[in-house]
Amino acid sequence: MKIAGDKITMLTAYDASFSKVLDAAGVDMILVGDSLGTVVQGHESTVPVTVDDMIYHCRHVLRGSQRAFVVIDMPFMSYATPQQAAQNAARLMTSGGAQMVKLEGGGVVMEETVRELTERGIPVCGHLGLLPQSEHRLSGYQSHKWSEETVKQLLEDAKGLQQAGAEMVVLACVPATVGAQITAALTIPVLGFGAGRACDGQVLILYDMLGISAGKAQPFNHDFLVDTGEILAAIKKYVEDVKSGDFPQVQHEYE
Repeated sequence: MKIAGDKITMLTAYDASFSKVLDAAGVDMILVGDSLGTVVQGHESTVPVTVDDMIYHCRHVLRGSQRAFVVIDMPFMSYATPQQAAQNAARLMTSGGAQMVKLEGGGVVMEETVRELTERGIPVCGHLGLLPQSEHRLSGYQSHKWSEETVKQLLEDAKGLQQAGAEMVVLACVPATVGAQITAALTIPVLGFGAGRACDGQVLILYDMLGISAGKAQPFNHDFLVDTGEILAAIKKYVEDVKSGDFPQVQHEYE
């Protein structure tokens, strides 16, 4: 899809009912996100979410989805070492049923972890930019000061994950120009979460794009339910707009 220029659509889901709707709407990928900690469990962050929580919700998602590719987040401190990561990733895939695991961060240690997983046959999605598990900070990057050196470090981290074997990267909360640069530099798909329309696809938190999240709305989000008035129609609209390039617009860009 990256090679063909066909934009990839991803949304989060945490249960069978919503995953069935996402499947019917034509969403390419479902992310069982540790965002369930805030939007489902009511925590202030994703940190309290456990591996058992992720397995529980992933099982439900798989019962509703027959077509979409399912990715699961590895929760906080479940991949502190490459060996721990391999053990927990195996549980998430065998007990949870996910088809790919996603983990946050870049650098030498994370590259070693990704290499350990991929060498064991576990597909990996990286996550760079804003790292929710790091108390909502841009770990290693400055969100308010995108210097040439900062962008260079982010690019090196992205390339490092790719070289380690990651098959996809989610790029969160970076300027659109940076998103475009990272996307062009990698051969693997880059999905933007507030990273501009030049990315190979887009991902949003389901509850946010339906306007029902208890958390603070992000500036790069759009309430598709307001536009359509019906959940299935809203998700179909999201898919159509991402595929056509109508979403995100300039007002959805992260600065």
